[in-house]
Amino acid sequence: MNPRIWAARVLILVVFLVNVQCALLFIAFPDRFAPGFELEGAAGRGAVQGFGILFLMWNIPYGVALSHPVNRRVSLYEATAMQATGFAGECLLLAGFPNGHSLIRETVSRFILFDGAGLVLLLLALTLTVKVRTGSSARK
Repeated sequence: MNPRIWAARVLILVVFLVNVQCALLFIAFPDRFAPGFELEGAAGRGAVQGFGILFLMWNIPYGVALSHPVNRRVSLYEATAMQATGFAGECLLLAGFPNGHSLIRETVSRFILFDGAGLVLLLLALTLTVKVRTGSSARK
């Protein structure tokens, strides 16, 4: 039982749970979140639920990495790259939004905060596992 692997799992688990919680909330309560995207009505509900479904899809590599961050290191790299892409894309999105859209700017800012924190946690998980060997010595 390697403590570095377990510490990495905890870090990955935190990011995974926050992401999945967000996805499930978007799916279950889209009317709460649609205004933050300047959306309304059936189209707004559907768009936010669609975001939630996409969030679930995007978290599959996180779950695979969580199962064993060393033996399934490729999934940890994928999850980290996905988190970095989201963070960078949201920063660019916010930078390009004109003034006067305070609700969507606040929403994007929250995504930047959460995805930035998640990126840090995943990078820490990678750092913890980079020198751990794969195979029988890294089984647990």
